[in-house]
Amino acid sequence: MQSIQQSFKVDFSYKVFFTRYLFSPDNHVFRDYLLSQASGALIKKLLFVVDDGVAASHPQLISQISAYLQHITSFDLAGDVILVPGGEACKNDQALFYSLVDKIDEQRIDRHSFLVAIGGGAVLDLAGMVAAVSHRGVRHIRIPTTVLSQNDSGVGVKNGINYKGKKNFLGTFAPPAAVFNDIHFLTTLQPEDWRAGISEAVKVALIRDAAFFEWLEEHADVLVNGDLPLMQELVYRCAALHVAHIGGGGDPFESGSSRPLDFGHWSAHKLEQLTGFVLRHGEAVSVGIALDSVYTSLLGWIDETVAWRIVRLLHRFRLPVYHPLLEEQQGTPSPVLKGLQEFREHLGGRLTICLLKKIGQGAEVHEIDETLLNKAVELLKENYATK
Repeated sequence: MQSIQQSFKVDFSYKVFFTRYLFSPDNHVFRDYLLSQASGALIKKLLFVVDDGVAASHPQLISQISAYLQHITSFDLAGDVILVPGGEACKNDQALFYSLVDKIDEQRIDRHSFLVAIGGGAVLDLAGMVAAVSHRGVRHIRIPTTVLSQNDSGVGVKNGINYKGKKNFLGTFAPPAAVFNDIHFLTTLQPEDWRAGISEAVKVALIRDAAFFEWLEEHADVLVNGDLPLMQELVYRCAALHVAHIGGGGDPFESGSSRPLDFGHWSAHKLEQLTGFVLRHGEAVSVGIALDSVYTSLLGWIDETVAWRIVRLLHRFRLPVYHPLLEEQQGTPSPVLKGLQEFREHLGGRLTICLLKKIGQGAEVHEIDETLLNKAVELLKENYATK
């Protein structure tokens, strides 16, 4: 028998920049990054994909982009800025996905060029997927515009679209070339979107940083009312924890069966689908965090008072902590429980759920006691269904 063994490593590196008024003429952050990527006389192209809701809230954005790029040598704007619908609906639209792939082709975007996506997490997921599969990988730049995408999904390495009602069933691990967090985009968010993004900060604090959780408790009432400087600190601290996990966790592409950053997510993904994505991702994550926290206390891992402390914090952020779809339906199991099976499939066959050993420390389990889980649902219903 003959065989050849091949083994190699690929280094990935990207920066997350924090700024304000990214495309202002006197802001050189984006310009300096592009110039660092220039290659002599080679003209590289920039294809912009922009969330149409962001464009509507910032009506000068497209003209600002065009004016900004006129003064940068070695880079050209590839055609018109492409507007796409924001929100989870864009990830359900396969025709939209292929139309963006066609734009890559029409504009001759090669692997020296960039797709630049501006929008919430769903638009970034879609655009990143388009870039990852075109020419086996066009470089993409992310400019997140929501709390949730600036502090969590937008600074990570995942891209994807939904398929057959399953969230992110089609997707890639493709790190961005760079991420630019412009805090000004958060000033036009609806209050519900502002609050929804905070749930991911609660999540990462619970599994990685007890001091950050205490900071969230201390500043909750001010944060929820729209304090921009505090939100800027929240975004930075949350993003730093997220990036540190990806770089230092040993499994950035999740080739094993562990997704420790997905505390509270197994039920959240299913809740989103069951509500037709009316429930925002961050809102569904809040429900999932509350459920898994109370469940963890029933297992005896954390004290009951700790679990309700977590739930109260989410409630202070005016986030939901309970949903009727968690309950058994006319004697049949809750439809949300199907999310366990889908989560298992997503991880390669072995169920791995992140729970809590204490605030600031997550731990994994490979099975769920459905009796205790239903008890957790009843306790949440009893305490928060009408609040």
